[in-house]
Amino acid sequence: MHTVPDGVEVVASREHARRLDSPPLLVLDAVTGFLDTHGIGSGPLAWQRIGDGQSNVTYLIERGGQSVVLRRGPRPPLPRSTHDMLREARIQKTLGGHGVPVPEIIAVCEDEDVLGVPFYLMGRLDGTVITDTVPAHLSPAGQRRATSEAVVDTLVALHRIDVTRGDLASLGRPEGYLRRQVERFRGLWEINTTRSLPAVDLIADWLARNLPTSRAASVVHGDYRMGNLMFAPQAPARVLAILDWEMATLGDPLADLGYLTATWSEAGSPPTPLELTTVTRSPGYLTRRRLAERYRSRTGLDLTALPWYQTLALWKAAIFCEAIHTRWQRGERPNDTVFGPSLETGVPRLLDRAGRYAGLTATTRR
Repeated sequence: MHTVPDGVEVVASREHARRLDSPPLLVLDAVTGFLDTHGIGSGPLAWQRIGDGQSNVTYLIERGGQSVVLRRGPRPPLPRSTHDMLREARIQKTLGGHGVPVPEIIAVCEDEDVLGVPFYLMGRLDGTVITDTVPAHLSPAGQRRATSEAVVDTLVALHRIDVTRGDLASLGRPEGYLRRQVERFRGLWEINTTRSLPAVDLIADWLARNLPTSRAASVVHGDYRMGNLMFAPQAPARVLAILDWEMATLGDPLADLGYLTATWSEAGSPPTPLELTTVTRSPGYLTRRRLAERYRSRTGLDLTALPWYQTLALWKAAIFCEAIHTRWQRGERPNDTVFGPSLETGVPRLLDRAGRYAGLTATTRR
């Protein structure tokens, strides 16, 4: 744990924050006051940044023997209708009431004067998030397979929830979801880029021409991958919580399956910036094809159009990664020395992979 350092990311006081050209992500006296208001711990804070998120930011906060997790958006200015922490907290509260494994939401701060953006606090869970290291208790071959199966089965359970009535019906409009996704992200490219990549429009045109008919409506997580799941700290493999609900809505469940399989790291495939859990390249984990087969066997959904959804997933990923790249170019990610610069070539790689799923020729993709 860190203790009250001075710097761009975290400062001790609002007075210090006002003197900085770039606003800090954490202001300790402001957070302390918020914790006091909600009766959480006492005394000085200790903090630690956690997770691999490149957009929203998550901190573990410890105070007087109590631990909470603080989640906030990136530094402003923020693109309109993005990084909505209030909506994300509300969605988790709603889904938690329907048995979806999510963290407990403890408190929500709508006052932007505290940290410059809204944020919320959630309960700390004792679990494991798998990224580039296999935890010992999930390392045996049988547990690697079980981990892969748990990823699919948790998604199937989420997609089985009835969203046609009650509080869940207010989370979005499943009708026209796929068309809106194509139109919205095509528009986001224009406002988030400083360069010309013709593949963006070529793939968008292909997606619009080949729009599939949605066969079901469900909660769509929007960023469903192993790195957004927390597993129990002991075998057998079991998902304690699904994390990062910023992009959740109601729509076509195959959008989640397309994203999961398109970003799943697999031995022999070229890497992209969205392969954030590289351990699944190792022996014992299910392949993308096996993941899809398990999902189909448990849902009965026709996966003939899965390549369309995989194309959509990587095309969208390229567009939101381009937004990160542009923010880095503008100096809005001052501590990012790796991910932002890597997107100069990473975004074209995502577009190339999307084009391959679409069956576009190399000439068309250029």
